[in-house]
Amino acid sequence: MSAPGTLADLPHRRRNLLTGEWLLVSPHRAKRPWQGEVASPVAARAPAHDPACHLCPGNLRATGEANPAYDGTFVFANDFAALLDEGGMAQGPQGIFETSPATGEARVICFAPDHGATLARLPQQGIARVVDCWCCLSAELGARWAHVQLFENKGAMMGASSSHPHGQVWASDFVPELPAREDARQRDWLATRGRVLLGDLIEAELAAAERVVEVNAHWLAVVPHWAAWPFEVLLMARAPVARLEQLDGAARADLAVILSRLLRRYDELFACDFPYSMGWHGAPHALGDDCAHWRLHAHFLPPLLRSASVRKHMVGFELLGETQRDITPESAAERLRAVEID
Repeated sequence: MSAPGTLADLPHRRRNLLTGEWLLVSPHRAKRPWQGEVASPVAARAPAHDPACHLCPGNLRATGEANPAYDGTFVFANDFAALLDEGGMAQGPQGIFETSPATGEARVICFAPDHGATLARLPQQGIARVVDCWCCLSAELGARWAHVQLFENKGAMMGASSSHPHGQVWASDFVPELPAREDARQRDWLATRGRVLLGDLIEAELAAAERVVEVNAHWLAVVPHWAAWPFEVLLMARAPVARLEQLDGAARADLAVILSRLLRRYDELFACDFPYSMGWHGAPHALGDDCAHWRLHAHFLPPLLRSASVRKHMVGFELLGETQRDITPESAAERLRAVEID
């Protein structure tokens, strides 16, 4: 009988503690020959100002409205919002063709006036301004809406309609599916164990160390044990805070530092402007003060797999069965740690 293998070389499943979903890990497949998609080379850095960009200072947007000559962050109502702050449709039937009204509002967040910048290339002072903006929007919109989703889609590979450094915020009168699942899982963990799920995870990840990418006094960034995307990262607040607006000055400053370091690691990994979707998950504002089970965190979900031109596709088994990955989260974290950024 052959000796038992390890998680590093044999197929196995891992459970996502935040959603309850399982995923398949197949480390041996990372050795297979690759003849898949090869994308075009990454373009050179864009100029500081693009006359054709709808988000640059002073330029006209698609609606004909002119942007101000902003020199920091700039937030405006999304000209093509996915949610509308209107009366909405009537409640639909609750049978086979079930529907429900949905209202809200959406805004665009320009991170900086420099068209060629990215969060990774901004100085920490510039990132700190973005952090403050996120916190203010969470507080303002959370006072009116059930849930506030702040996110960034970086790069054309992630469907970004503009290369200008920007993110978005969608506020809704409902709690979307993923935050709702995370709420239920975290609530159950506290009820059954008397502890906060992500607090326990932080302790376990720091003790194991093998999936840690960056850590400072207020934040921990890991490739989570259940990562779906090759170089996915979970960024968690180490203090018991549930929402962005609860962060004090020191935590915000440390957030700017760890964001800078993490995003520069991404860019240096494959020597490119690393594409990703990222977003914040804090306690839904619909919960009010009933959020002791929550811990503020952000998900970074980048698609790149082998190089700047080879990405992971969610197809076949992933779409019809469950999520599957080849390289282990531990090896992904090791590669990100090995990147030299200082």
